[in-house]
Amino acid sequence: MSDLAPHPASIGAVLLVGGRASRMGGGDKPLLDVGGASLFARAARALQNAGCRPIVAVGPELDASADVRWVREDPPFGGPVAALAAALDGAEAGDWTVLLAGDLPRADELVPRLLAGRSESTAGTVFVADGHPQWLAGVYRTSALRRALADLGGEVAGASCRALLGELELTLLPDDDGVTADVDTPDDLARARLRAVPSQRIEETTHD
Repeated sequence: MSDLAPHPASIGAVLLVGGRASRMGGGDKPLLDVGGASLFARAARALQNAGCRPIVAVGPELDASADVRWVREDPPFGGPVAALAAALDGAEAGDWTVLLAGDLPRADELVPRLLAGRSESTAGTVFVADGHPQWLAGVYRTSALRRALADLGGEVAGASCRALLGELELTLLPDDDGVTADVDTPDDLARARLRAVPSQRIEETTHD
């Protein structure tokens, strides 16, 4: 059980939307429609609804009207660690940072559960699926992320999330119902679309 309120004021987010989508045939995977909204829009809305500020999206600018700050990792396609480094480089950030992949169709469920699972006694919380930490479905102390990046000595391009985050003391949150399942293949996309609540219904529920 969390020993913190689920939605503290000082919490930001880094949303990763710059992958190559090679198993989807290329293109901008976060713009794929699931339930009447793009994967990017679903993730951004989930973070906004959770009170995350600021939200930094790392990748090509997919939506100029989105209420996020856009940055690009160096080099482009340098991987999630390079993306995180670009997002936090000299930028204002909250005490905590949600690190979220941009291809999670159930972000609206995932983000509240992740924040509710935070603990004051560890450096962060990550979901665990099939025994593996889902590094890009986690929330971390921003100071711990900055120290871990500094420990890499600038060698961020191509670095693994395990190399960056694997030594942190983390709270592990079991994924018992596939909430962290991402969209990597056309079959994943088909499953996500079958499961998705249409965007209009999400908005209606929010305003009931």
